[in-house]
Amino acid sequence: MTQRERRVLIVDDDEDILIAGKLLLKRHFGEVVTCSMPSKIPELMAASRFDAILLDMNFSPGESSGEQGFFWLKKIMSIDPDAVVVMITAHGGVDVAVEAMKFGATDFVAKPWQNEKVVATLSSATQLRATRTEAEQLKQSNKLLAEVSGVSNQAILGQSGKMREVSEMIKRSAPTDANVLILGENGTGKELAAREVHQQSLRSTAIFMSVDLGALSETLFESELFGHKKGAFTGAQQDRVGRLEAASGGTLFLDEIGNIPLSLQAKLLTILEQREVTPLGANAPVPIDVRVVAATNVPRHKLQDEKLFRQDLLFRLNTVEIQLPPLRERPDDIEEIAHYYAGFYARKYRREFRGLSPLALQTAREYSWPGNIRALRHAIERAVILADGPQLEASDLQLTTAETQPPKLSSEIPALDSDEPEDFNLERMEQSTITRVLKLHRYNISHAAKDLGLTRAALYRRMEKYGL
Repeated sequence: MTQRERRVLIVDDDEDILIAGKLLLKRHFGEVVTCSMPSKIPELMAASRFDAILLDMNFSPGESSGEQGFFWLKKIMSIDPDAVVVMITAHGGVDVAVEAMKFGATDFVAKPWQNEKVVATLSSATQLRATRTEAEQLKQSNKLLAEVSGVSNQAILGQSGKMREVSEMIKRSAPTDANVLILGENGTGKELAAREVHQQSLRSTAIFMSVDLGALSETLFESELFGHKKGAFTGAQQDRVGRLEAASGGTLFLDEIGNIPLSLQAKLLTILEQREVTPLGANAPVPIDVRVVAATNVPRHKLQDEKLFRQDLLFRLNTVEIQLPPLRERPDDIEEIAHYYAGFYARKYRREFRGLSPLALQTAREYSWPGNIRALRHAIERAVILADGPQLEASDLQLTTAETQPPKLSSEIPALDSDEPEDFNLERMEQSTITRVLKLHRYNISHAAKDLGLTRAALYRRMEKYGL
């Protein structure tokens, strides 16, 4: 923010001082607000953010103790501890003004003032405020970065034809600032692809901010993404920078974008179009500069349903669209992925490296892997922990257990009532499927979610939607 964009508030009961101050300072600052009644200070501060406040020490005829100035100085500091206040005093009250600096005042000017001195003092004061604001934003950003750090950065595995196509799409789109939409089933590696887009982009040295929208409730959505000011709502004990602002200059990865409600989709669209965000409880928007990479496990045809997803938001997100294939469609990659995780978990659990026997590899290639790479990784981890021999055998993978078995045959899933008519309505089919899987697992949410290929949060939302 330049000096010409900064706001100054002058509080004095002398109208001549207010007029002279405004005429002088409006040539140097963006806005100069005057106030002759200090009781209006809280109202003015609530309506606008001031970069500096010029405050008189006395407001009653004959008053010279400075007590009134002390009172309003403390009031200002209680409203905004980072406020920058310059006291106005008569020559004889310099000692009182110096005393006021112990209570938070930044500087003082004496009456009758010298114009150059006033301008210089307020220029320094507004610069101090800008420095404090920048320091606080940096502190908040660092705090948020610490919360999201520690996520491993792993290369995308696989050399099959379909994965070479994915790699080529990433290579061509990454150096641009185009928004990218990544589609794929759960466990196909959408976040890894998003990170690869970031690593190959011009923003690779800046932050990669990942947000799991599926894990955010509607009440937390705005606070997490937009940020909030202290007191904006119950429980807002301090200012919090939003993830959109914290990711400015880098890449923002919005996971499970297809699962957010239409009302929140509209708010997200507005921010992406205007490239600015207003934290909850704030009056002024904050400009943002982010490259958006979004991902969803919702099929493409469902995203085109206007009742489920705003088409204007879809157009905004999928400048480039990358489809990640499920593991069952690229069996040639299974051996490489399996060997990678076998080595990784052998090192993690301090086991002698265990390769996979030919039969284990054949079994893995022929398996449908409904959980995709995530399911394969879990199977390998368990096998490394429990295997006794020098190699991982087919039996060690335990592919017939409830957690990793292929999609159940119709005879294994509770059948519909014989008198129930055949129904091809997608929502009713979804409700029926969820109900049957919940009953199958006796309402164990973790097992049901895994069988359905959903996160726990996504399953809870669907249960709430259908009243299950």
